[in-house]
Amino acid sequence: MKFEKKLVVAAKSALAFEVATKQQFKICTPKGYQAADFFAYNAKSIDEWLSPPHTWIASTSVKPRTGDILLSRFRRPMLKMIEDGGDGIHDMLLPACDQFRYEYFGYKGPHPSCSDNLMNVMRSRGYEINVIPQPINFFTNTNVQINGKLSAPKNIVKPNSYVILESLIDTICVVSSCPFDITPDGWEINSGGVVTELEVEI
Repeated sequence: MKFEKKLVVAAKSALAFEVATKQQFKICTPKGYQAADFFAYNAKSIDEWLSPPHTWIASTSVKPRTGDILLSRFRRPMLKMIEDGGDGIHDMLLPACDQFRYEYFGYKGPHPSCSDNLMNVMRSRGYEINVIPQPINFFTNTNVQINGKLSAPKNIVKPNSYVILESLIDTICVVSSCPFDITPDGWEINSGGVVTELEVEI
């Protein structure tokens, strides 16, 4: 697949871009070990957004896989996972980080977050976001044990890992380079707390 345009998502920031129906795009972590929070909205009505919890019911998996159809909160198909170059190391359980999560883990003072990133990039397009949807966290290493315990150990995603998605409707997509640069035990979202850029190709 040949893509026409490459965009860089700076470390700890986010980027919004539009994708037309049947158009494919690629999200890549060039340096590896970097979580990418991914959100998507129906371009005709941002009241409809991508919903991992609704997707679980149809896909019977808490991780997105090649061939999976990703559903909106109205259970309508929004996107399709075309190719997984990230070894299946993705997550659909963790909510977007926010100021309160950093405070919970003992961080003092304001901190960038995927929640703020989403609100800011959507506001720059004229949309006021009052709900932070559950993202798909590409390149995020989470484990669910048989007893139900959830953890996010050290990020093991290799450099140049990627996913390719196809939009099934006109969408507004947002990719956030997760700013999680702290390393609480069992929640090392980005390896060593180092945050790096992401790339999007359309």
